This record gives sequence, C-alpha cells and structure tokens, in this order.
Amino acid sequence: MTDGVRTGLRRPSEADIVQGGFSTPWDAPTIPPFPFSFRNAEVLTLFYRSDPAAMAFLLPPPLVPTGDVVAIHIYRMNDTDWIGPYGEANVMFGAALPGGPSGAYSPYFFLSTEIGVAHGREIHGQPKKLANPKLDVRGDLMVGTVERNGIDIVTATLAYKQRRRDPAEIAAHFDFATNINLKAVDHIDGRPAIRQLTSRRLADVKVHECWGGPCSVELRANVQAPVFRLPVIEPLEGFYWRADFTLVPGTVIHDYLDPSPAAGT
Repeated sequence: MTDGVRTGLRRPSEADIVQGGFSTPWDAPTIPPFPFSFRNAEVLTLFYRSDPAAMAFLLPPPLVPTGDVVAIHIYRMNDTDWIGPYGEANVMFGAALPGGPSGAYSPYFFLSTEIGVAHGREIHGQPKKLANPKLDVRGDLMVGTVERNGIDIVTATLAYKQRRRDPAEIAAHFDFATNINLKAVDHIDGRPAIRQLTSRRLADVKVHECWGGPCSVELRANVQAPVFRLPVIEPLEGFYWRADFTLVPGTVIHDYLDPSPAAGT
C-alpha cells in the first residue's frame, strides 16, 4: 500500500523541515544525518611539493596558503553507514584564515557514490564530483588512481608495506585533519543564499596500521577535474593507513554574507 500511515511513515511537520538533518526526498532521504561512521577505511596518502602561486590562485579569500605541499588522499571505503563501499579522493593543501583557524583547504574532491557527492556538497560545501577513485595492490606495489571521463587524472604509487610508520607522522606536513571548504549555495532566483567557509574534523579516529615510504604522483589534464593545476614539482612521501572514524557536524569559520563578529561562531 502507498498510504503513509499503513507503511509506517509519518508526514513531516513544518518543524521537521526546519530542523537540521532533514533531507529530500522526505520518505527516502539521500543525506545521512550526523553522526555516521566509516569502518576499515583504507587510505593512500601522497605528499608532493607544488607551485605556491597555483595554491594561492585556488584559495578563496581571505584564506592564505601555509606552505607549498599538496596532499592527495585516495580512499577505499569498505564499510560506511548509509553509503556502503565506495571510492573517494581528496586533494588538499595547507591554508589558514588570518586571525582564525588553520587546516587544509580542498579545491578538488572526487567520489564514486552520488550519496557522498550530495552530502559533501549540500552539507560541508565540499567541491565533490562523481569520478572513479580506486586503490589497488599490484604485486609489490600499491596503486591509487582517480578516473573521470575515461582519463586517469591521478596515478599514484607506493611500495607495498615496506616500512612501518607512526600515524602521527602523516600530519607532519600540515594539519589535514581539519578540512576547510567553501560552501556556495544560491536561492532559486539567483540571489546568494550561503557563502561560507566551513571547517570539520573527523572524530573517533582509530588507526589500525600505517606504512610509508617514497611515492610517485602523476597528473593528467582534464578541464572538468583540473587537478593538473597543482603541478608535481617534487614527490615527497606516501602513506598507506587503515582506520575507523566518524563524520560529525563542523563549524562555520567565515560568513561572507554576515560579517558580524558573532557570525561563524
């Protein structure tokens, strides 16, 4: 039967629609409510030196870059609440809000699931697009790729589990655990509705293993996924790590439409 009462559904009230965590379609919501957890996530993290001018070009003001190192994380998400298994890739570099927090800004983000794309864009303001990130083991080599439009825009390699590393070493280049994003949403008539810089950190992080060593990173051009704008000047190091973590609400650190001191707190 399609009747809401007979199927155990309840029509939402106006208060339901106003509160946080609401998502459409209301009877089969797309966006997971906070918190939701990732279990046994495998991550290939690559660091390389790039062009500071390119970083400055990609940063929305008033953010400023804090170095010349880029990180690309390629995830194999094996068990995620609501979403299930999928691939993800996050491109980021160190940035700071003058007089405010610092962390890592993400100019590019790629996922193989439309749920993750919708959640990242609608809630965090992350620049997520559909793509096909993969993490494979090929003999004695870990290979991470990000494919979009039939082009491998990222190909990264790391030797298979040669050196155990302390997980704390992964954050030595910059604090990538604090992820900063530009959230831009318009009203239907074209007026800006949201123009914010947002920040979030993962919670309940438990790293099961961590390995590291020299890495390689190759980028290919694609104007719909222009990671090539952050050229590889010098590969630095890579890490493979496996972890559990939880995604929780974040904060607004800068509101372009409400510059009052109370905004963004």
